[in-house]
Amino acid sequence: MTSAHSHPNGERPHATVELSPEAKTFNWLLDAFTSNTAGVLEAIAVSSDGLLMAMSATKDRANAERLAAVVSGLTSLAGGAATWYSLGALNRVIIDMAGGYLLVTAISSGSVLGVIADRSANLSTVAYEMTLFANRAGAALTPRLVAELKNAVQT
Repeated sequence: MTSAHSHPNGERPHATVELSPEAKTFNWLLDAFTSNTAGVLEAIAVSSDGLLMAMSATKDRANAERLAAVVSGLTSLAGGAATWYSLGALNRVIIDMAGGYLLVTAISSGSVLGVIADRSANLSTVAYEMTLFANRAGAALTPRLVAELKNAVQT
């Protein structure tokens, strides 16, 4: 599958709904992050209600849905621990697995970015690029855009 960032208009090849320029930009940023950050295998955006909002064009929807459930659960658990210990809001969670890493970072308004990276990834670089993504995409993430992205990923 070709990634959306290779298309001048930002549309995903399989998309059947017309996306707003803001949604196209969000998807382009997610695809660009995934393909341009060494060691990143997959990236998804999850809304504050735990639903898949966007996924990199490199993986299939079933994997993205499973990852969204994991990311949502981790976000909830980390938020609970932060509350118990008065640590503030979620910033970043890094899980070291045998074959790679799962990283989660806040985007805005409770939405999070979930990333799967392989063992070759430089975690400092991945975390830095995740922060850049959150800063670029987070400012534009309105409730209307979240709803549009969730609706588009369902088709």
